[in-house]
Amino acid sequence: MNPDRRTAMVAGVLFLVTEVAAIGGLVLQRPALGAAGRVLGPGAESRVFLGVLCEVVLVVAVVGTGVALYPVLRRRSEGLALGYVCGRLLEAAVITVGILGVLSVVTLRRDLAGAADTAPLAAAVRGLVALHEWTFLLGPNIALGLNTLLLAYLMYRTGLVPRFVAVLGLVGGPLICASAVAVMFGLYPQLSGPGSAAAVPVFAWEVALAARLVTRGFEPSTARAAHTGRVAPAPQH
Repeated sequence: MNPDRRTAMVAGVLFLVTEVAAIGGLVLQRPALGAAGRVLGPGAESRVFLGVLCEVVLVVAVVGTGVALYPVLRRRSEGLALGYVCGRLLEAAVITVGILGVLSVVTLRRDLAGAADTAPLAAAVRGLVALHEWTFLLGPNIALGLNTLLLAYLMYRTGLVPRFVAVLGLVGGPLICASAVAVMFGLYPQLSGPGSAAAVPVFAWEVALAARLVTRGFEPSTARAAHTGRVAPAPQH
């Protein structure tokens, strides 16, 4: 297996891991963190810890996609390739802040159980839950959207994957960013019909990109041109 094919497989698997880990963290944590008044009720800590583990895996996979793709993307545009790596690092950092907020909620809830005056601790818990909500908006939405747009543009310009795959990212990246801004200004909740619909193109982009990279790798002609440093026109699809 040549290095570019191996890189494609690793990156594709990591993209799939990000999808599974993100969905797992959301499903496990949201019921426990959904209502500030009953946050982390009886039996919820185990779900939260499992959700945290999913988000830790997500952080590693997010960074991994940037690092794995960098050697191939660098040959076509070193500046944009570096920008993508930095963007993925920023996305991972924002998610990590949210993880720390959730773990702090667990600690405060334990203190809340034995406290005489629970009002201050309860207010702190609600604040940390709000922190997690904002990091979820800024990381897996705005930062993800910008990173998606950048990578899709690189893939479209270089022809490393079929153009219809890149177009999914070119549409999905700006759409999820616009949706996050709408949520920020209170037009609709983040977990709502419009919010979920705005996330579908990004989800389709990452799944389609992952499937392409795992099963077939990069487009042969453009991958060879990138390896030798020659600029080849993007294939038409």
